[in-house]
Amino acid sequence: MPDQEFIPRLLRCPDRSFFLFGPRATGKSTWLKQVLPDALHLDLLDASLYLELTRDPHRLEGLVGDRPPGSWIVLDEIQKAPALLDEVQRLMESRRLRFALCGSSARKLRRGGANLLAGRAITINMEGFSAAELGDTFALPFSLEWGLLPFVQKERHRAADILEAYVNTYLKEEVREEGLVRNVPPFLRFLNVAGQLNGQVVNAHNIAREAAVPRSTVDTYFSILTDTLLGHFLPAWRPGVKVREVAHPKFYWFDPGVARAAAGLLRDPLDRSMKGASLETLIFHELRVYNEISRKLRPLAYYRTAAGVEIDFIVETRKRQAGKPPHLVTIEAKLAEKWDRPWEAPMRGLNSLPGIKVERMFGVYTGPRVYHFEGVVVLPAPDFLRALHRGEVF
Repeated sequence: MPDQEFIPRLLRCPDRSFFLFGPRATGKSTWLKQVLPDALHLDLLDASLYLELTRDPHRLEGLVGDRPPGSWIVLDEIQKAPALLDEVQRLMESRRLRFALCGSSARKLRRGGANLLAGRAITINMEGFSAAELGDTFALPFSLEWGLLPFVQKERHRAADILEAYVNTYLKEEVREEGLVRNVPPFLRFLNVAGQLNGQVVNAHNIAREAAVPRSTVDTYFSILTDTLLGHFLPAWRPGVKVREVAHPKFYWFDPGVARAAAGLLRDPLDRSMKGASLETLIFHELRVYNEISRKLRPLAYYRTAAGVEIDFIVETRKRQAGKPPHLVTIEAKLAEKWDRPWEAPMRGLNSLPGIKVERMFGVYTGPRVYHFEGVVVLPAPDFLRALHRGEVF
């Protein structure tokens, strides 16, 4: 893939002011330059600009100049200067300017009590490339091992070096410079454990023991990962029927390659369990991307009973209402070249429960054939991803 080739993104630019959040190096700034080429772009990573605007936010209007109403202003790395948002709101109201407010973390904005513009700006999210964006260049085996970050996909021969630098850069810029943790070595141990437990149910006591940190610190560290969008909790779905379900969430890194880097396994071959977690991570990523670009924003979860019966992903397409059952799509993913029929049993079991409407059941695997087994559609992973982005899953 040529290094300079621009790959169009599926995310659409709103026609009103918006926050754009996403992990570092997922292509946010590149996308903004493509979709808003005539905007005034102001990057707060520019130290002199950052100092100027934090000392005197009113200078923002001087930089805007005499641009007419409706003009776009891009403020990159907005979380570095939350106080600017008061001035942004003033200019939106007095001059009817439109702002694209971009950052890799909403943490400082939310926790610092920043002015989030009271609904005057919508929020959209961007992650790494999706299979739909990569098209014919999407390679499932490579993406399971190295992930979907733009730099990684464009320079595949340097994947390990890029991911190693990515984790180091994150630690430097997000943790040390923004003071998210006081003591870095315990956080490094936590990252290593969290990387190895990608896609598993979170047991904070076990993680605290493995990372040699207090139990309460584990919660803080996970909040850092989720606030900086490096990871997502997948909650357990509760059908509200008389079945004992597991309620603890699972944690997934936003990208299989970053999970591998955090685990310290870039120079070692991945074992089968880690590759299986990578497949789930990739599917969860694609579900989030499709949810975002389609603006369907359906709740995502997993399902597991106390007896260990588990379904990897539940998409709630319609919530339970008075007298009406919830509507679901179920997805079971397996790293396997051959589909085994017993893997369908958890989905069929959920489908048989009263008060639940399962609209579709999907099996996703790494084999080559398509099957239709009495309501369960079994698809090779690339076929499933194409069906997802065509709107045929939910």
